[in-house]
This record gives sequence, C-alpha cells and structure tokens, in this order.
Amino acid sequence: MQIIQRDFYLNQLINHKHNGFIKIVSGIRRCGKSYLLSELFRTHLLETGVNEDHIIHLALDDYANKKYRNPDNCYHYVNSKISDDKMHYLLIDEVQMMEAFEDVLNGFLHIRNLDVYVTGSNSKFLSTDIVTEFRGRGDEIRVYPLSFAEYYSTKGGDWSDAWSEYCTFGGMPALFAFKTNEEKVKYLQNLYKETYLKDMIARNSIQHSEELDELLSIISSSVGGLLNPQKLADTFKSKKISLSAPTIKQYLDYLLDSFLIEKALRYDIKGKKYINTPSKYYFTDVGLRNAKIDFRQHEETHLMENIIFNELNVRGYKVDVGVLEIAEKGKEKKVEVDFVVNNGSKRYYIQSAYALPTVEKREQEERPLLNIPDSFKKIIIVGGSRLPNYDENGILIMGLKEFLLNPNSLDI
Repeated sequence: MQIIQRDFYLNQLINHKHNGFIKIVSGIRRCGKSYLLSELFRTHLLETGVNEDHIIHLALDDYANKKYRNPDNCYHYVNSKISDDKMHYLLIDEVQMMEAFEDVLNGFLHIRNLDVYVTGSNSKFLSTDIVTEFRGRGDEIRVYPLSFAEYYSTKGGDWSDAWSEYCTFGGMPALFAFKTNEEKVKYLQNLYKETYLKDMIARNSIQHSEELDELLSIISSSVGGLLNPQKLADTFKSKKISLSAPTIKQYLDYLLDSFLIEKALRYDIKGKKYINTPSKYYFTDVGLRNAKIDFRQHEETHLMENIIFNELNVRGYKVDVGVLEIAEKGKEKKVEVDFVVNNGSKRYYIQSAYALPTVEKREQEERPLLNIPDSFKKIIIVGGSRLPNYDENGILIMGLKEFLLNPNSLDI
C-alpha cells in the first residue's frame, strides 16, 4: 500500500491531544479521514509508547461493527475496554452512523482517562445544535482530499506532469492504487454515483434523484460562475424541468452538507458588507467535478481557480469573492476580485490568471486590485513556474508552482 504522508493534519491531531475536547475529524467521504486516524495517528500513538490495548478503534461503517451503532452498545463496549487509570484513546470512524451519538460523546467526556477522536462525513453533525450538545467541547479538524503539495510529494517526477494529472483526476488518495487513466476515470465516476449521490439521496429521502444529478451537472459546468436558486430554476425551465427555487436551495444545502461543494460569498470591498446572492460554488475535489461531466470540459483556467480556492481553504483562510465599483469612461462599473482572503488580522486580495500574455491582459487583472482603497497585500497567481516578483504597482505576481508548493507563499 502506498504510504501517503499527511503531516499537516497529523500534527493538528498531535497538538490537540489531551485537551479535554472531542476531536472531530470532518470532510468529504473517501478523502482519507479514516487513514489519518486509524493508520497515521494510531502509528504515532504506538511510537510514543501507548500500549495497543489502550487504543480503542471502532469503524461504524464496517458491517461487522453494526451493533455498535446502537448508543448503549457502543458506550458499554468502550467502558469495558478501559482497563486501568492510564490514558486510553478512542478512535471512532463515521460517528454520525450512531443514533444519538451526541449523548454518547458527552458521556465519554466524563471519563477522565479517555481521549476521544471521531470522524464524520456530514456537516450536519457539526451544526449549532451539536456544538451546543457538546457544551463547547467539540474541536473540529477539517480534512480535504490531497492538496497538490501532498499529491506531488507522493508522486514525484516533473511538476508540470503532476499538475496536469492533478488538474484532471484531483486528489482522492485511492487514485494511487490505479495504474491507468481508464481505471482512474472509472473509480471517480463510480465514487460519485455509488457513494456521494446514493448517500445524499438516502440521507435526505430525495424522491427525484435525477433532478439532484442534473443540478450537479449544471454546477460542474459553471465552476467559478455566479449562481443563485432563481437563476438555476430558470436554467431548469429551459430544459423543460420544473424545479422551484426553494427546492434548488434545499438541494444546494444537501450538496454543501456532504462536503462535495463549497460556497464562496460575495463581499463588497468598499461597502464592507456581504452580498447574499448570487454566490460562487467550487468543488472540494476537481477530479469529482470532472467525473460528473465525463471529463468533457477541461478548462484549465477554471480548474486552476477552483484548486487555488481549495488550497486557501486548506490553509485555514476564510475565502470570499470580492466585488468592487470602479469608474471607467465616466461610468460606474462593477468588477470582481477573485478572492478576498482573511485570517485574523491578515488579508490578501488574489487574482487567478492562467496567463498574462499581453499588457492589456495584465492591466485587466490589475485594475480591480489597484482600485481597492486599503493597503492589504495584492497578489496575482499565474499558471506555470514563474518566480515571485513585485511589479511597479506593488502587486506580487507569482507562479502557480510557488503558490501551491510553498505553504508560506502569501507572505513572500
């Protein structure tokens, strides 16, 4: 089996040990949460002297453990495994498959020598109600499919070849088990149909699954485009499908809950306020996006934008889409800044530009940045391996390679 190092997430788990919180490892299904917990973190525990019988592991998505989806059975089983006063470590995969898991996890918080780690693939189990149930003692660690840096460190070779593959097939860890492109295509298409789509239909009792499937096709073809429920309803109407805006809003929530897509809100930079609609939607994994539309639309410009968005999320930033009014030829014109990126007191304005082949194209990308009325850092990320440099306007221009492979690239 190919060993994939996920030190970024492993170090978070290590740093959060024994903090009195339930460590909740969340993320899209098959992105490597179980591997992180049951292989990498378990190996860390053993290497630091924890006895194997002090590690209690339950995979609730395994049929052999079906009886432990019952909360009483789970609680009694875990208690029976606590053999002495030393620290024990409880690792539960897919905890949302247990009925009333909130009560069970709260019960575990009362066991002084039990450190609890759980994984889950549905954002609903991280809702406000659940956080309230945990009495503020839930500690989320969000896991994504492999970032390009993780993918490249495992694959090696020429970075541009690795980028081309990543841009096509994405970062699902299991892809390394397949040798041919045909096998990878089949895996991703089956993953979408047999795992994500069926899971959303079953969890939400959806009667007309073809409508949900069609909605995802539209989003797949509009990565980085502005969408809202009414606009999508009009699109359905043009296809002679009757689907109301409220139903589409509900379906979008289902897709967000499954972690399959992410939503970026629009932010009025000068007005310093959010614009509720329309919004942009990006895929958590571009390989799944490509699989949904049978790898037909491979616009590297949009895929690059999606991957930059994902990378910023992985690094812990809050990512919005910027909106700005500027004066042009005597008229007010609305322009966009691809990403307004925040983390604490830090803010960056980022444009994604696959190429800057002409002076006109460069000016087009720079114009919104130069009209922003503050002094936060302005950055243009271009395709390829261009070395970072500041231009005469103080804008940092860097290649995609530097941005993706250097975790501190925004602070150059």
